[in-house]
Amino acid sequence: MSPKHVHMSLRTHSDRVITSQLLVRVFCLLGVLLVLSGCQESSEASTHASQPKAQERVDLRDRVLSYTKALSPDGPYSPPDEEQRARLARGVTSLLEGNARDAERLLAPLGLGVTRLTDAESGRRYDEVAATGTGESAQWGRLYLNADSSVRWSAQVPHPVSDRDTEELGVRLLEDTPGGALVLAGAHRRAGPGDAADVAHREDSAFHGIVLELQKRGVPGIQLHGFAESTTDRYDAVLSTGAARSAPGEVSALADRLESDGLRVCRAWSARCPLEGRTNVQGRAAQRQHATFVHLELAPDARGDGRDADEAASAVAGLLTSWADD
Repeated sequence: MSPKHVHMSLRTHSDRVITSQLLVRVFCLLGVLLVLSGCQESSEASTHASQPKAQERVDLRDRVLSYTKALSPDGPYSPPDEEQRARLARGVTSLLEGNARDAERLLAPLGLGVTRLTDAESGRRYDEVAATGTGESAQWGRLYLNADSSVRWSAQVPHPVSDRDTEELGVRLLEDTPGGALVLAGAHRRAGPGDAADVAHREDSAFHGIVLELQKRGVPGIQLHGFAESTTDRYDAVLSTGAARSAPGEVSALADRLESDGLRVCRAWSARCPLEGRTNVQGRAAQRQHATFVHLELAPDARGDGRDADEAASAVAGLLTSWADD
């Protein structure tokens, strides 16, 4: 074989090797691009699923208080049935897991929707579960979840309007403290037949079902109540852990903060107090779920406006902040 033929043979072989290597690199590059494209599509789909279709810019405080303002002791109330409560629980679970679209699908047959709210003043975002019409589900209440962080605590308002200004305290805590959920009853305590709307003592309510889903995830909660001046003049606040007979350190610290702010506090885990909340069904459920539950009763001056109310709100916000930081 001549040197020329040898050179051509080696060149041909070399060209084939280079071509093969190039093809391998091209296929590898295409594979990487496809994987990256798939990841991007998956990420976009995940983000899409986490955002409700409905979005509004609102004054959060006004939105909540406009809803509760309409509640009346003469108003109607019918609790959800067992099947409706199960569907509601699944919808709330989906929302807590970050899948708003699945939550929308589950809640729509109940007359409930999910809306991503942006508070006009603070810019903070919240996901609202609320009735889309005026049917029975409008009486079941609302749920507000901080959409900018995971849920680390809940404030519960079982008796809005009836326990005056507890709804104001609830929305104030939601606005001022990150990582929260606000669970709000949707009927006056005396609405409907008998004690049907007293959701702090009923397990057949949407309110109880939502609180239970939060408790199952270990989310600690504080339930806000108010008592009349005629109930007791010895205390400004009664603090308990519901069915439990002891209190974790952060709850004892809350009692200390309230007292340091000049409020007279009865600690139900170490003294006999009025309004201890021992029969509260959310407190009993928390004990079964091994979740932290705080039952707070406040005198009129410690709710709404005024120095005592500001001090109480600040002290409770300190508790919620400790939960959010855990």
